[in-house]
Amino acid sequence: MTPKGLPICRMAPLGMLLGLLIASCFTFCFSHQNTKEFALTNPDKSTTKETERMETTEEELDPEILEVFHPSHEWQALRPGQAVPAGSHVRLNLQTGAREVKLKDEDKFRNTLKGSKKGKRLDIDTNTYTSQDLKSALAKFKEGAKMESSKEDKARQAEVKRLFRPIEKLKKEFEELNVVIETDMQIMVRLINKFNSSSSSLEEKIAALFDLEYYVHQMDNAQDLLSFGGLQVVINGLNSTEPLVKEYAAFVLGAAFSSNPKVQVEAIEGGALQKLLVILATEQPLAAKKKVLFALCSLLRHFPYAQQQFLKLGGLQVLRSLVQEKGTEVLAVRVVTLLYDLVTEKMFAEEEAELTRETSPEKLQQYRQVQLLPSLREQGWCEITAHLLALPEHDAREKVLQTLGAFLVTCRDHYHQDPELSRRLASLQAEYQVLAAQELRDGEDEGYFRELLGSIDSLLTELR
Repeated sequence: MTPKGLPICRMAPLGMLLGLLIASCFTFCFSHQNTKEFALTNPDKSTTKETERMETTEEELDPEILEVFHPSHEWQALRPGQAVPAGSHVRLNLQTGAREVKLKDEDKFRNTLKGSKKGKRLDIDTNTYTSQDLKSALAKFKEGAKMESSKEDKARQAEVKRLFRPIEKLKKEFEELNVVIETDMQIMVRLINKFNSSSSSLEEKIAALFDLEYYVHQMDNAQDLLSFGGLQVVINGLNSTEPLVKEYAAFVLGAAFSSNPKVQVEAIEGGALQKLLVILATEQPLAAKKKVLFALCSLLRHFPYAQQQFLKLGGLQVLRSLVQEKGTEVLAVRVVTLLYDLVTEKMFAEEEAELTRETSPEKLQQYRQVQLLPSLREQGWCEITAHLLALPEHDAREKVLQTLGAFLVTCRDHYHQDPELSRRLASLQAEYQVLAAQELRDGEDEGYFRELLGSIDSLLTELR
């Protein structure tokens, strides 16, 4: 018996019961302190140890604070505690059991993460953020962009209002300043009146003609000049005793005649052709004759009736005298170019009529009445043109060679009987062979001198 009088055999079961109770309490407390460590997994959803490890790791992550992971274009393993930015591509590597991530769209990732548009920045921590942080930052970004866009629009509107004023306000201001907005027609009327006024000085008349030339370049303005008699006023200016008035009057007429049949017809009826030829046939400054020759060329081109009248009035004799004057080499090249244009123009008109039948019968008949080539032969232009090959400028030689080729049908026998022409062509051939060879060495297969050499070779071939 024990001191308390209890038998030893009855105390043994009581000690065992007390031990079991203490063990149960310890187990219960320990299990509550480590719930996540001893959590059970669903055997139906976890078939491998790697899957169990992944789910356990996911449960250990704190969803409120995540570390930002910066992916690249290559697959990289994602460590526990790292958040994946929006726009990334994520996969599960079944061999290693690890999650891997890479960029799916670089531009989208940059725009989402950095918010780089127009220098805007997302109001987030670059190291950690939550989904709520992203939503808040995106809302602020949109709100800021909208406010800034609205400010830009208002600033732009204010700038436009500052720089430009309504037309009604402008008209009112012009009326207060007594400023009248003129049309081209009104301006030309004012310029003609200024030129035709006896009270205008020479400088004012020249300035009026100079300004008028700018407006009559337009076909409609040149035709409007006819409606109030302005063209005839300028034609009459060719009779002036002042060389400058003749020069600038011819300058205006040349611009008005160019490719404008209606004005050309009125000019012929107004006596412009006779006045131009008189100036060229008399002693005048070279500058005045340049402008008059320009007006004559504009009047004759694409106008067969004017070409007929030109031949009847002795125009070829006038041009021949002009070319043979000393110091008029510049005018000689322009005259040769004009004759070449007139010859080829008639030839093309006849060819076009035969091929397409688009040329009007009346105009074609007018071209056929222009006996230009026979007149050129009679007036000695075969010899005159051949002698112009002595000009030193390459551009002048080019135009003369073209004209010689156009005259070949009419002037062939004259060319054969002109030994000076053969020597000149042979000399030019040798000169341009050297220059063409230099062009080939410089890598220019179709250079300027090679074209000139081809023209000389073709002309020599025709004359053999």
